[in-house]
Amino acid sequence: MSDLVTVAKPRRNIEALLLLVALLVGVGANMIVGLDEDRAFDSDFWVQGGTLMALVIVFHLVLRFRAKYADPVILPIVTALNGIGLAMIHRLDIANGDDAADRQLLWSAVAVAAGIAVLFIIKDHRILRRYTYISLIVSAVLLLLPLMPAPLGREINGARIWINVGIGTFQPGEIAKITLAIFFAGYLSTNRDLILLAGRKVGPLQFPRMQDMGPMLVAWIVSIGVLVFQRDLGSSILFFGLFMAMIYVATSRVSWVLIGVGLLAAGGFAALQLFNHLQLRIHGWLNAFDPEVYNGIGGSYQVVQGLFGLASGGLAGTGLGQGRPDLVTFANSDMIIAALGEELGLIGIFAIVLMYVLLVSRGFRAALGTKDGFGKLLACGLSFIIALQCFVVIGGVTRLIPLTGLTTPFMSAGGSSLLANWIIVALLLLISNAARRPTPTGPLATDMVPAMSESPGASARTRRSPKEGDE
Repeated sequence: MSDLVTVAKPRRNIEALLLLVALLVGVGANMIVGLDEDRAFDSDFWVQGGTLMALVIVFHLVLRFRAKYADPVILPIVTALNGIGLAMIHRLDIANGDDAADRQLLWSAVAVAAGIAVLFIIKDHRILRRYTYISLIVSAVLLLLPLMPAPLGREINGARIWINVGIGTFQPGEIAKITLAIFFAGYLSTNRDLILLAGRKVGPLQFPRMQDMGPMLVAWIVSIGVLVFQRDLGSSILFFGLFMAMIYVATSRVSWVLIGVGLLAAGGFAALQLFNHLQLRIHGWLNAFDPEVYNGIGGSYQVVQGLFGLASGGLAGTGLGQGRPDLVTFANSDMIIAALGEELGLIGIFAIVLMYVLLVSRGFRAALGTKDGFGKLLACGLSFIIALQCFVVIGGVTRLIPLTGLTTPFMSAGGSSLLANWIIVALLLLISNAARRPTPTGPLATDMVPAMSESPGASARTRRSPKEGDE
C-alpha cells in the first residue's frame, strides 16, 4: 500500500501575488519621490526599481525549488520594507546630494545573494545544531575584531563597532547576533531538561544551580563588554535581551528573567557610574529640551529635530518629498523612522509597524510549527532580534528610551544590518518550510514490524533464556 501524505499546499502562487503588491508599494514610493522632484522615471528610478524586482523574483524562484512550503508572507513583507527604505534614502540623497541609495541598492543585491546562498547551502536548519560551540567561538571573534588596532578596527561617532574591509567598513556585530542565536538555541535545546529539573525552589520560583548559569553569565559579560569597550548601548541591549527571550521560551521560568534583570541592573548601574559616554547619553535623553544639552556637542539636537519632524507630519504626513527630513542628522540611517513619520504621517508609521508585527508573528508561527526544539528556539530568537531592534530604534526616536546606534531592519542605510537581516529571513524561511511541509503517514514499513508468520517456536528461540538468579 502506498504511503498516505498529509495535504499541504506550497502557496508560492500566493507569495507571487503578494510580491506584486509589495513591489508596487516600494517602486511606487520611489516613483512618487521622482514626481515631486521633477525627476520621474529617470535612470535612478529604472535602475533601483528594476534591480529590486529582479532580486526578489530570483529569491522567489529559488524558494519554489529549495523551500516550496516556506511561509508565503515573509518575503513580500521584507520586500516592501526594503523598497520603502530605498525610496526614502533616494529622497534624502536628492536633498543632500549624496549617493547612499546606490550603495544601499548594491548592499541589497549582496544581502539577497547571501540569503539565496543560505537556502542552497543549508538543506535542513537542524544541521546548525552541530555547530553550537563553534558559533560561540565565531561570535567572540566577531565581537573582538573592532577592538583590534588600526587599520582593522575603526571608531566612528564614538562607537568602536566597525572594521575596515578595504572597500569600506563592516559591522561584525550584526553577524554575531545570528551566531549567538545559534549557540543559545543549541545549548538550551540540549540542556533544557537539566536546567528545568535541577535547582533550588524558593516559594513559587525555582532557581537554577550555579553551574547551570554559564550561558547567562556569557551573555551578560558579552553585553557589558560591548557597552564598555565598543560603547554601543543598542547592541548591548540586543545581545542580552536575545538570551533572556530564548531562556524564557526554553524554560518558561520567571526566575531566569528575575536573575537576568538583576544582572542587567547591576551591570548598567556600575557602567553608568564609571563611564562618561553613558552618562552623557542618559543626560541627553532626560534633558533633551534643555538649551545647553540641545546645543552641546553630542547633545540632543538629533532627537529633538526628529521629534519636530514627527510632529509636523501629523496624521497623514506632508507627502513624500514635501517635508524637510534632511534637517535631521543621519536621517537615512539612525533616524529614518523620523523621516518616514514626517512624510507619511502617523498612518504611514502604523502601517510600517504593522508590517514588522506581521513579520515577527510569522517567525513565531514557524517556531510553533516546527517539531524540533532547536528549530523552535532558533526561530524565536531570530524573530525576537527583529522585534527588539524595532522597539529599541522606534523607542529611541520617540524618546521613550535613550537613542542608540541600531538601525531599522531592512530600511536604514547600512550594509551590515541589511546583510544580517536577509540571512535571518532565509533561516526563518527554512524553518517555516520544515514546519509546513507534509509528513508521510500510513502503514509502517515491513522492516519495522515483527513478522506475523513467524512460528511460536521461532519466537521463543529469539528470546533470551533466563539465567540463574533472574526474577
